[in-house]
Amino acid sequence: MSAPLPVANVDRGAPIHIGEFIAMTASLMAMAALGIDTMLPALPDIGNALGVTDVTDRQYVITIFSVGFGVAQLLHGPLTDRFGRRRLLLVVLALYAATNILAALAQSFPLLLVARFLGGSCVAGCRVATVAMVRDCFSGRSMARIMSLAFMVFMAVPVAAPALGAGILLFGDWRTIFWIIAGAALLLAGWIAIRLPETQHPEDRRPIEPGPILAGWRIALTDRLSLGYSLAAAALTGALYGYLGTIEPIMAETFGSPQLLIVVFATTAATMAVANLANSRLVMRLGMRRLGHGAVAALVVISLAHLALVLTGRETLWTFGLAQALTLACFALSTSNFSSLAMERMGHIAGTASSVQGFLAITIGSGLGMVVGQSFDGTTAPLTIAFLLAGLAALLAAGLTERGRLFHPA
Repeated sequence: MSAPLPVANVDRGAPIHIGEFIAMTASLMAMAALGIDTMLPALPDIGNALGVTDVTDRQYVITIFSVGFGVAQLLHGPLTDRFGRRRLLLVVLALYAATNILAALAQSFPLLLVARFLGGSCVAGCRVATVAMVRDCFSGRSMARIMSLAFMVFMAVPVAAPALGAGILLFGDWRTIFWIIAGAALLLAGWIAIRLPETQHPEDRRPIEPGPILAGWRIALTDRLSLGYSLAAAALTGALYGYLGTIEPIMAETFGSPQLLIVVFATTAATMAVANLANSRLVMRLGMRRLGHGAVAALVVISLAHLALVLTGRETLWTFGLAQALTLACFALSTSNFSSLAMERMGHIAGTASSVQGFLAITIGSGLGMVVGQSFDGTTAPLTIAFLLAGLAALLAAGLTERGRLFHPA
């Protein structure tokens, strides 16, 4: 695979106070997670209200959002490289609010799914512009550190969102959740409008023309680090979406404890936050490759041990919760480093590269997650196997990308 044009890995620094920059980055990332995690406790009510009786069909509320989130990234990349990060963020947040209002007003399941697909497509711009924004300001291990700190703050959303969704259902219905997400999107747009300057340098602006767009896609798809680590992230993301799509029926049907869904979600999210905090402290000393590769190897070992418990009939709610907490901690360690490695040589086309990498990771991942969700058989075996296979695939992709030199410090 050919290398991109050379670009200096210079840390320009955050355009606002670093703490506010990290909080803003985390909030932008949280927009998509808010659209997924608040839905989990509302899925039964949505199904009852709109006549969806099959528990697996309810998962389309999440998976169709994820598909839109992945596919639309190819559109947002060239847009943010042409018009800048700030302008795109303001537009997509306003549109995201509008799609949530449409979802709140939907009177049929197909219309709700249309609104969810459009919502995922809009909020995809947040992901693309945010990664590009961080890459504008930081590179290499510094970028991995900033992303880890942002992910640590961001992980408060999976902890709080299911509880928020359940709390809203105590005084309102599932439609109220969409109204609140719309309000949150508009508040975030206001924060950005007031505080965030443009981070893209004028020399990095690219025209919206077929030639430059195709050239940017080619660079992102032929660069060894960009493609290899995007595919590794895609495999792991597939298992994560499988977890998101099946955790509600697993808690309700497999363990008969739907009331503990929030507890399990909070526990796993907390371990992911701790993993990201550890990564932010260790990555400057150990490097992205040692931490990322080691985390995937640990994920494979944990998944093997978990599968042994499942197949021998010794799975309990406690073993499931512990295994998922450890597995998702490894997921957090690996993906935060893999995303930085994929962007390492993409500074001059940060928006386009971020969109291509996000398209691969999210689209492939959501497709795999849909397969895992539809494979639910009343046990935790399909999900456990999914994490094992995802870890092996990610380790293989990383090994091929590094030409067999796993765990090296460079």
